[in-house]
Amino acid sequence: MCPTYLTALCHHITRACPRGPSLTHHDLHLRVSLSSYKTMASENEIDSKRTLHTVSMASSDKSPGPTPDYDGQKPPGEPMTMHQHILDKGAALMQSLKPIKQMKQHVCTFALYSHDMSRQIETHHYVTRLNQDFLQCAVYDTDDSNGRLIGVEYIVSDKIFESLPLEEQKLWHSHAYEIKSGLWAYPRVPEVIVTAKPELELENLAKSYGKFWCTWQVDRGDRLPLGAPALMMSPQGVNLGMVRPDLVQKRDRKYNISTEDMKKVRTEIEEPEWINPQADYWKQHGKGFAIDVEPTEMKKIAPFP
Repeated sequence: MCPTYLTALCHHITRACPRGPSLTHHDLHLRVSLSSYKTMASENEIDSKRTLHTVSMASSDKSPGPTPDYDGQKPPGEPMTMHQHILDKGAALMQSLKPIKQMKQHVCTFALYSHDMSRQIETHHYVTRLNQDFLQCAVYDTDDSNGRLIGVEYIVSDKIFESLPLEEQKLWHSHAYEIKSGLWAYPRVPEVIVTAKPELELENLAKSYGKFWCTWQVDRGDRLPLGAPALMMSPQGVNLGMVRPDLVQKRDRKYNISTEDMKKVRTEIEEPEWINPQADYWKQHGKGFAIDVEPTEMKKIAPFP
């Protein structure tokens, strides 16, 4: 690495002043719609039942448009240049990256699409705890170096969840079953350490609620993050909430763990006295949530010149 070049490059970046995007007379409007979640059906049946607006993009089962070919797990694009490598190395030396360094845990679990619970994915949560009642997770499709950032999950304590508006609570899911069943796992961390003081972590998580938005639906073959985000649900111990055994077995083989053994060890974890029925909305109402993106008139009066 050339120190003189790196210094000049960083000085140039510091002086740069990026422009904001130009505005048009249209903006995009997100609308969360309630819909019956899909059960197993043929493609013809699914197509015939679609009721999404023709002008909208939605968190549906098909990619919104054609996508380019890509190599393996990587999105389309040219290899990184030497210039880019030098810039990244210099930035890593001089920038703090404080939010990233607060990620202290890696959790591997599973998630189900709210509008189609037959679609189930393995997820990798990189967890930051902002305080004892609030966690935020960057969610990837794998823990490999080429992992794709597919979404974000927020996790709150039962105390915070009970303070949310009723309409907001419908978008959240509970974690009790996910924790007790062993589906929520800490790769490469011995279970004896995880369960040594369950009241410090697992019991609190079992009482918590999460809201998970998936922004990149890699399971439907998207090479890029396309369309609207999709609301995700947690595994549950009833009908469509059960995770497919093949997904669990694949995860267990990769990390040399046993979900069944973790389930047995966690039987003594205290369960919540009450799980708010507004969470896991599909269990009570047979309905999921999907997002439509529609054109709408944008506000033309802004508080800046």
